[in-house]
Amino acid sequence: MGQLIAKLMGVFGNQEHKVIIVGLDNAGKTTILYQFLMNEVVHTSPTIGSNVEEIVLQKTHFLVWDIGGQEALRSTWSAYYSNTEFVILVIDSTDRDRLLTTREELYKMLAHEALRDASVLIFANKQDMKNSMTTVEISQFLTLTAIKDHPWHIQGCCALTGEGLPAGLQWMQSRATAN
Repeated sequence: MGQLIAKLMGVFGNQEHKVIIVGLDNAGKTTILYQFLMNEVVHTSPTIGSNVEEIVLQKTHFLVWDIGGQEALRSTWSAYYSNTEFVILVIDSTDRDRLLTTREELYKMLAHEALRDASVLIFANKQDMKNSMTTVEISQFLTLTAIKDHPWHIQGCCALTGEGLPAGLQWMQSRATAN
């Protein structure tokens, strides 16, 4: 009987973890989402509102909300924060001019009460591009070491090739299964 219950828990006990993908427009959020899902590049247009998809990694279910990053939409991000366990912040590693805006948005999110227990995965996207900033440069500019009340991880990646994405997803899975 105990084995049957264990098997049923294995089948039905899969908790879904809510994830939001945020970042400035053109950072690669939607490309990353569909690279996770289909392992291929999908030609995207700017996200107005959100896309929602489920990603399953070794029985860990992530319900992923990809939220538009245009300036006019950023004020709506907080509508998605409730019950969020993971924030994926996607950064265009070549966009030095808007890194300050990214930092402001990051700290505004981290100060929000609904995200007080959320873990933060930062994808430093477009690492394949000439003149892209390294994860160390981005980490220093965002002063990530100052974040003491949220587990965080920065991962270099390329949304077009998928390089670096599995490592980020594995970090999230290890956090999800540890809770």
